[in-house]
Amino acid sequence: MRKLDGAPLTGAANKKIKLVACDIDGTLLQKGDTGLRPSLFALIHELQRKGVAFCAASGRQYTCLLRMFAPVAGEIYYICENGAAVFDQRQQLLSKTVIPQQDAMAISRQILEAQRCEVLISGERTCYILPKEPDFLPLMRDQTGNDTTVVSSLSQIPEPMIKISAFCRDGVEAWLPEFEQRWGKQYRVAVSGEGWIDFTLADKGAGLEVICRQLQISPQEVMAFGDNFNDIQMLRMAGVPCVMAHAHEQVRRYGQRICSRVEPELERLLREQQLS
Repeated sequence: MRKLDGAPLTGAANKKIKLVACDIDGTLLQKGDTGLRPSLFALIHELQRKGVAFCAASGRQYTCLLRMFAPVAGEIYYICENGAAVFDQRQQLLSKTVIPQQDAMAISRQILEAQRCEVLISGERTCYILPKEPDFLPLMRDQTGNDTTVVSSLSQIPEPMIKISAFCRDGVEAWLPEFEQRWGKQYRVAVSGEGWIDFTLADKGAGLEVICRQLQISPQEVMAFGDNFNDIQMLRMAGVPCVMAHAHEQVRRYGQRICSRVEPELERLLREQQLS
């Protein structure tokens, strides 16, 4: 049975949680939020004092996450680009999953040919765009906070591609079936936010597995938070999966607990861990 807000965290109380893995967009950052709340950083410090590590798990790039989590940047782990790049708290790369060049180019070209779709190509610490419309660069650089490089052709990208994203200006519904039909058997093709479809070989569950090995803990000792389809593999792996109340029903089914905000759940976790 799913637990609702305010109910005891039964799963967490019955097992010692040693890692919290948390999605960003739609989970920590919800509609109307302009940034992460200072109370989150205080909770991360308190979790660490109690022996619980924290991991930001996002489709965003590493350098963007470093800026977002600046007060604790050197203290947490990072699952970036939907699991395609994983970093430890010392900013060391733990794993990187590269898309083969031929496929990466083909996926990128298909997105470029799709009407009213923009392509975003992720390297290890930066992203590359070939903007069709002038608003795409400020969207990625200024609003999203990505380190962004504009190129005039795919051949100018100087490093392996680890994630490719389609920004669908009219919504993902028009293009998702076509992308899934062509690439879904070989790659993770996941909706990762409003208007966004991501293509990776890795996923957040694979990234979580890397960090669990690094910390020498079991996935059953993980509490994970998410709200979208790109969070499902991480939620399936975690011992205590928490899904946001606004999530699609297909995502909500993977939650042991349904919640509206992350911070109250972390406060409850700290109380129950202290009593266990």
